[in-house]
Amino acid sequence: MKSHRIARVSEVIRETAANAILFELKDPRVKNVTVTRAEVSGDLQHAKVFVSVMGTEKEQQLTMHGLKSAAGFVQTKLADRLTSRYVPHVTFVIDEGVKKSIEIARLIREENERLTGGQPAPEEAEDEADESDGDADEGTEPTPESPSAASEHAAEQGPRAEAAEGTTDRPN
Repeated sequence: MKSHRIARVSEVIRETAANAILFELKDPRVKNVTVTRAEVSGDLQHAKVFVSVMGTEKEQQLTMHGLKSAAGFVQTKLADRLTSRYVPHVTFVIDEGVKKSIEIARLIREENERLTGGQPAPEEAEDEADESDGDADEGTEPTPESPSAASEHAAEQGPRAEAAEGTTDRPN
């Protein structure tokens, strides 16, 4: 039961911090910030708010400085939202997960290009082939999702099919 409460408090902290940073913070140092998650201690006294900051190393440091200055403001917003006895002390931490995932994706892409000799990977080649086919299926029947297909199908089946395809409020 306690872990469920901690999870709810973590989500409220994440939401409140994200809204405060995005819409209410006027500090020009704080920009390109995404709140990724929040962790709360078991006694609900401390909260780590993990953020992803896009930009150069210098811009990230400047943004973190601004966030550190804004921690009290975010805590005030939390006090308005939480009904607990204590308002957690907020600390902002850079979340390296987003940066690492982008780097891993880049490494995988480079390795795939190296293995295929600069040719697109097999999945990418299939996607490009599908996109170039475009109008290759002109002789086939329209799909049932299209309005013209539904009316052609209903015309072939007669008047009962038209009534059956329409929506009605009464049970069948």
